[in-house]
Order: sequence, then structure tokens, then C-alpha cells
Amino acid sequence: MNPWPEFLANKPVDTRIEMGAYEYLWQQPNSNTKRLAELFEFHPGSLPSDLVDEDAAQRAAEEVVGHLAKRGIKRFGVRINGMHDYPARLRDATEPVEMLYFLGSWELAESPRRVAVVGTRQVSSEGAARTRKLVRALVEHDFTIVSGLAQGVDTIAHQTAIDCGGRTIAVIGTPISEVYPKENAELQRRIASGYLLVSQVPVLRYKAQGANVNRFFFPERNKTMSALSEATIIIEAGETSGTLTQARAALAQGRKLFILESNFRNPAISWPAKFEKQGAIRVREVEDILREFEDVPHAHA
Repeated sequence: MNPWPEFLANKPVDTRIEMGAYEYLWQQPNSNTKRLAELFEFHPGSLPSDLVDEDAAQRAAEEVVGHLAKRGIKRFGVRINGMHDYPARLRDATEPVEMLYFLGSWELAESPRRVAVVGTRQVSSEGAARTRKLVRALVEHDFTIVSGLAQGVDTIAHQTAIDCGGRTIAVIGTPISEVYPKENAELQRRIASGYLLVSQVPVLRYKAQGANVNRFFFPERNKTMSALSEATIIIEAGETSGTLTQARAALAQGRKLFILESNFRNPAISWPAKFEKQGAIRVREVEDILREFEDVPHAHA
């Protein structure tokens, strides 16, 4: 049952107040993604402003806008659960977020064939070459390349998509005002201005706490990246890689999960076989991906 349409028909929504209310909820002691998801599950059909005093929401909104302006961000967008432009597929996540920030063209989030290309930060030279080759082929077949703007595979995936004249979306693990890693500042600026940059990370909470706690936002964004995408492709990842968070999320969300064949041949890791048993698809050539999107006939050699 959807509690939204009738409810919203009788209530004007102030995006700024909703943003402030959501940020205020994140500022409360012990707030985290799981607890906030539970809070909204307990209050179905509620917007953030239904759970927060309006003055508190207004103050938080002013602080967010002021902070972003200091970082040179005067215009940005938000997507709030319950509004018509919030992507329903985000609700497939185990702990879905109520709000996203974005910079750039939101239309890309609705573009066809959104596939996440992800992998280790310490990518091998072979993994880097495989990433470039695969992304070039996917762009040729009109896929939108989604990744996390981290070092290694992510950076190569975004850059290759841009170089090939394709579309790319970055789902980052910091607020839209921050850059991580620092060497990707120019790439992030380019994606934010010409493509799409998405973040679920609360600005004020991030600003108030240290890097050691903020690192937990990275695996959370992997779950959101998977939910925004139709499929996830793993290029290369170690046994304890954060990439595996996204692999688990993709399978749990009913998304396709592709794993490059080279991972199965690596004796140092056992995760590829484990995920294949759970439904992941082994990729020996790009046709193995295209076939799942019905680009080539099943009889293809």
C-alpha cells in the first residue's frame, strides 16, 4: 500500500524544510542509516518535517545552505521520499535513504541501462586495462556508467566513460561539498557540472564528526549505488574489499551481479564462487553482459 499520493495532495511540501528536518534528525545522538530507516518505517507516510519542529528544521537548512555556499555550491538538488521525483527503486535497499543530494543532470538517473562498474582502489594494471575495455564497449551499447569516484577502478570507469562520449553517474561517500580522494577534485567537478553527482551523506553530521566515523558512509553509499543501478559489474576486488558490500546489496535487491572471469582464476580469493552460487553471472566477454540486456541472441557463440 502506498501512503503517499492522497497524503501529499493535501500538504504543500517545502523542500528546504524537508532537507533541514532530515539533517536535524541526522544530528541526533546515535543516529545512523539503520536507525533512521527504522524511524521512517515506524511512521509510514511521514515526511522528515512531520518528525521535527519547524524552527529546528529551518535552522538546520540555513546552516546547510550556508556551508555549501562557502564551498562554492550555490545551486543543488534534493530528492525526498514521497515526492514524485524520488526514485522508487531506492526503496529496494534494506535500509533505504529518505533524501539524496545531487549536482548536475538528474535525468541521467532515469537514463537507460545504468550499470555500476566497481572494484578495488589498488587496481592492477590488468584490471585497469579490463576496466577501460569494458567501459568502452558498454558506452558503445548505450549504457550509463555508474561508479563511486574512489581511486582505482571507479576513477578509470568514470574517466573512460567521459573520454568515450558516454554518460556517467558518481555516487559518492562524502557530502556534495567534499572531495575524496583529493586528486579527483577536477573529475568530481566535471561530473557535477556535466553529468550527475549523487550523495546521501548528511552535510552537518559529516562536518561535526571525524574521518574515522565518516568512513562508514562509504559502504552505505554502495547499497544506494546498487539500488540506483540495474546491475553491478565487479572488475577486481580482494577478499575484504568494500566492493563486496555492493555485491551483497545487488543480490539482495534483485539486481544483476556480474563478475569478471579473471576473479575466478585468482587463487587468493574465494568470494567469486560464493556469489556465483547465489546467482551472480560470470563474465568472460562483454557479450555475457549484453545477453542479459537482450543485445545479442542467446545462441551467440
